[in-house]
Amino acid sequence: MPARTIDHAFTATRTTGRADDPTYAGALSFMRRRYTKNVKGADAIVWGIPFDAAVTNRPGARFGPQAIRRAAAIFDNDPQYPFDRQLFETMAVVDYGDCLLDTGNHQKTPATIEREAAKLLRSGGFLLSLGGDHFVTWPLLKAHAAIHGPLALVQFDAHQDTWPDDGKRIDHGSFVARAVKDGVIDPDRSIQVGIRTHAPEDCGIKIIYGHEVEEMRAADIAYAIVERTGGKKAYVTFDIDCLDPAFAPGTGTPVAGGPSTAKMLSVLRQIGQVDIVGADIVEVAPAYDHADITAIAGATVAMHYLGLLAERLARQEALGQNGAEANHAAGI
Repeated sequence: MPARTIDHAFTATRTTGRADDPTYAGALSFMRRRYTKNVKGADAIVWGIPFDAAVTNRPGARFGPQAIRRAAAIFDNDPQYPFDRQLFETMAVVDYGDCLLDTGNHQKTPATIEREAAKLLRSGGFLLSLGGDHFVTWPLLKAHAAIHGPLALVQFDAHQDTWPDDGKRIDHGSFVARAVKDGVIDPDRSIQVGIRTHAPEDCGIKIIYGHEVEEMRAADIAYAIVERTGGKKAYVTFDIDCLDPAFAPGTGTPVAGGPSTAKMLSVLRQIGQVDIVGADIVEVAPAYDHADITAIAGATVAMHYLGLLAERLARQEALGQNGAEANHAAGI
């Protein structure tokens, strides 16, 4: 048996493999992944964006990345449920730490996030971002669209975020309308799930309202997402206030009447067919949380993103091996 270590976030010598830290101790990177600024060869990069100056109600999401990392310690070294696999056996994942922002000049924030996200994406790794309020999704979308073209947006949220915008606002309630207007997302391939408020515009995006989510099976919601995105490259953003406040009290703008954590995780589990090129979890505000309920939900959403990625990489590897065997059999 190899020698066990603690503080895997710093003592790890490679970006794959399990950690041995107890859940109650050790350095708190996301799922104990190695902290590093070297992302070469990483299949996925976890990145925190501690920003909440765009909120219209309760602040505090700047502490979201810390809370999500802390909650991620509960994922021990067993195969992760419901994926039944050691996610990091062959998948290389690093924790890049947080984005450094100028707290005295918020107008610089969008460009700073977009610039650093673009740098990380050039490595070829999947970018998993931990917010922060929902405004951070705007520069993240721009960075991803610069590589992939207009994206299908899959948005889990209580709010449409399509309020009027002059293109300069630092506002977490208008970034979707801006993304449609600027051609960053394709509204005909985009969908919002869990909406429980009204905004002046839907921007042509398909909406599954909260009361509809209540009546639908998780499989039907997942099917609607797969059908709407239609094979287009997609960005998934999960605002934790999509969940009912009973399951996510620690957020800035809670809205009653939402779904359970279990139901939304079941939906995520079933959208493996969607071509997800980037994802985030936002609006976790631990000051309003109880017993880390919200942070645990947020960390579990993030873990599901990595689980879906691990399955995709395994499928690609299997296809590559089968193709190589077929070529060998054909004498190619």
